Amino acid sequence: MSVMVEATSQSEANRASRPLPTAPCSVVWSGGHAYVLEGSHGRARWVGVDDRGRPRFYTGDELQLRGWSRSR
Repeated sequence: MSVMVEATSQSEANRASRPLPTAPCSVVWSGGHAYVLEGSHGRARWVGVDDRGRPRFYTGDELQLRGWSRSR
């Protein structure tokens, strides 16, 4: 059991330490929703929609805290 917990902790640590993509129009997934990077270096933000179709905007730091992946 401790091996499983240890492996999970390591994968979570690796995920949190990965940098988000920086190319404009990059797409990542978080919480089952796609987010697209809009803007440029100074005011870049991740844009997506919630379960009701309302727009959601996140900074890179906020998306890191929520967790993200490149695939659904």
